[in-house]
Amino acid sequence: MLRVRNIQPRSFKDAAGLPGTRDNPFDRILHFDKWASRIPFVAYLAVFALLAWLVSGFLVGRALLLMGFFIIDYVLLFCLPVFEISFGPITPVWSMLAALRLIFWLIPAPVNLWFEIAGVALIVYGFYIEPQWLKISRLDLHSPKIPSGVKLKILQLGDLHMERPTRREKKILAAIVREHPDLILFSGDFLNLSYLHDEKAQKELRAFLKSLHARLGVYGVTGSPAVDLPELFPALVRNTGLSLMKDQEIQIDAGTVKIALTGLDCSHNPDIDFARLQGFHRPSDLFSILLYHAPDLAPLSCDAGFDLQLSGHTHGGQIRIPGIGALYAASLYGHAFEAGLYQVRQMLLYVTHGIGLEGASAPRVRLFCRPEITFFTLQE
Repeated sequence: MLRVRNIQPRSFKDAAGLPGTRDNPFDRILHFDKWASRIPFVAYLAVFALLAWLVSGFLVGRALLLMGFFIIDYVLLFCLPVFEISFGPITPVWSMLAALRLIFWLIPAPVNLWFEIAGVALIVYGFYIEPQWLKISRLDLHSPKIPSGVKLKILQLGDLHMERPTRREKKILAAIVREHPDLILFSGDFLNLSYLHDEKAQKELRAFLKSLHARLGVYGVTGSPAVDLPELFPALVRNTGLSLMKDQEIQIDAGTVKIALTGLDCSHNPDIDFARLQGFHRPSDLFSILLYHAPDLAPLSCDAGFDLQLSGHTHGGQIRIPGIGALYAASLYGHAFEAGLYQVRQMLLYVTHGIGLEGASAPRVRLFCRPEITFFTLQE
């Protein structure tokens, strides 16, 4: 569904603590796991037992029932890496789930029990099923800049956040073999936040990138500076087959048509990044694509002559409420560009759900926001 956004750009020139940068408030919360994981399991268990006893009105039987749900949650989280689904820390997420269970336990019985049972079902679905349930989106894009009879298939990948290989990555590679895209574009965030310096994760990322093939090439940009570390990332993807575009503009010759592709580094400050973008001059008769990690540049880039901007970063919110949308979107414009296809004045913007999960203390969970890869068919 195409949504129209006539949003005037705001200035963030002097803003500090921008989403996706190091040491912003959200980033500090994410790294809660660094000290939370040092606390012994028995200490958590003792605190949870005391809280369960308090919210159960000092009734031992009710407290033990609630403790049973706490233990079920822990076992489910513990088994995620065993089944090669995700590989995050347990105790920070366990604490979040326990806090929610304590709140719902305050609802009068027996309704509270049904909420707690539903919580188990949601954990199984949100942590085990949906993060591996790949969504393959397909969109037709029409432009008078594309000659009649010509069709180009472009695949957007984004927010891989590699930890260890899972069934999800295997499904992606199988879809690429099956669909034969002409061009693959990667909109940033390659490693998981918990595994930035992990040699095995780096090795698996390189293996994944080497498996990507398209006749017109594989191009990508860096994502958030806190994820695709500037001091690490360029060397990491070297000789993988991915052409890393760092404030570059090229023309891709597809034979009967040429595409202008611009790849821009993302600092998450639109004012700073757009100032660099203004130095580029692309032919107005070519279909022009801007590859940039976050959607927040769109209110500015839409007037720079681009036909399409491909972004990610928001993960679609990861947790969405049907009919309402994301609980939280990591964007300077709030929920305006949380996921999907937008018309921003004369430019189209697509914001992918992404593939992987952020890392650190962020729960490895998706609810009504499946991991996504997107095939665009570009034609007249």
